Amino acid sequence: MTATHAPDPYSGACPSRQLLDRIGDKWTVLVLGVLATGPRRYGEIARAIEGVSQKMLTQTLRHLERDGMLVRTVHATVPVRVDYELTDLGRSLSGPLAVLEAWAVEHIGVIEQARAAYDAPAGDGGVGSAGDVRSGSRPSR
Repeated sequence: MTATHAPDPYSGACPSRQLLDRIGDKWTVLVLGVLATGPRRYGEIARAIEGVSQKMLTQTLRHLERDGMLVRTVHATVPVRVDYELTDLGRSLSGPLAVLEAWAVEHIGVIEQARAAYDAPAGDGGVGSAGDVRSGSRPSR
């Protein structure tokens, strides 16, 4: 983007699109959530996020550091201690992500019901049933 154009995430060339992709990544959301409570060591972050691989956690931490959302501090101790902590920029995402997390927790039941209905065999209210409106058609009244 040049300085003469306002950021537009709907434009393929806009770097804000890359930022939205980063923020929307599940590992990013979870790492930021863990770090919202304060500085943590790598192992503490890994234990707090079930299912994250070492590769994905390392990659996510590096991306967040590169984007200025966290700082990595190496302490000259034996053994070496490394802490990860949110920057002011990273902390500024804590509020919006907390709202998103609360929305997900509040609505997961409805979402699971919608998925079950969608995945149900034809004739049971699922794909191909009279109530199927995904093709753009509307049900008759």
